[in-house]
Amino acid sequence: MKLIVFDCDGTLVDSQHMIVAAMERAFVVHGLITPPREEILSVVGLSLSTAVSRLVPDMEAARVEQLAEDYKAAFGDLRRDPGNHEPLYPGVRELLHELGARDDVLLGVATGKSRRGVAAILARENLGALFHTIQTADTHPSKPDPSMLMTAMSEAGCAPHETLMIGDTTFDMDMARAAGVRAVGVSWGYHPAEALTEAKAHVLVHDAETLMSELRAFVTGTESPV
Repeated sequence: MKLIVFDCDGTLVDSQHMIVAAMERAFVVHGLITPPREEILSVVGLSLSTAVSRLVPDMEAARVEQLAEDYKAAFGDLRRDPGNHEPLYPGVRELLHELGARDDVLLGVATGKSRRGVAAILARENLGALFHTIQTADTHPSKPDPSMLMTAMSEAGCAPHETLMIGDTTFDMDMARAAGVRAVGVSWGYHPAEALTEAKAHVLVHDAETLMSELRAFVTGTESPV
């Protein structure tokens, strides 16, 4: 049995516009100048409080937590607006269904998103039944701590050599390396492809079709050596 774990934002779904808009609203509430879009996207993948701390490193802890709460409230408002959407990336739905139909694969999620946020996306896309294990920032330290992957492997009964992590950020690559699992970077997300390579991604892919080929090779044991 193989365990394939996905990051969420920037890997499965493109939520950048809502993330940036929600962060802008939260900063306005606190009378702060909103960081540039690129800076906001650079911290996507971290747990929310950790991400906010990186954006405003001199802010006291209590205010960081309040800004994080204001971000969550703004994101919830945006999600309830039918004009806003977090679309799946091209080919992701088909990839997940192909993997979910196999009897030698278990699927997981490891994300800095809240469990509520992940549940909303999977319910909207009717994908929840495909995932065996879902690990979120609600119950784990922020990436790149390997806690999420260690728990996912425990729940799936899979060892590190039987596990693969897919993500779009250096935090995902670092987490995978820390957990001793194969790290696959996707270039369609929020960190530059060269940053994923520098973070020692075992493989870097640019589209879902190539990713599926890599995953088939991993499941059958024919992937390129680490």
